[in-house]
Amino acid sequence: MTDCAVFQDRLPELFETSANLSEEEHLKHCENCTALVRDLEYIAQQAKLLLPIHDPSPTVWENIRSAIKSDVGQNSSSPSSARSAT
Repeated sequence: MTDCAVFQDRLPELFETSANLSEEEHLKHCENCTALVRDLEYIAQQAKLLLPIHDPSPTVWENIRSAIKSDVGQNSSSPSSARSAT
């Protein structure tokens, strides 16, 4: 059985990789770490609700379109693209 300190050292990696924590042997036998994981999962879920996710404004998309058009226009008028077209 994994010691609590060793398991808790692994927790950040387990959360980052979205590991299935119910398969962790240590949690099957340790009420303290099970409660810790439950609390951390709750905190993570609640934190997602703090900052609403907004789509970028239409101005952002227009700037992206303009930059792409500008880049395409510059590339099509370069000497190397003129040579490849002939």
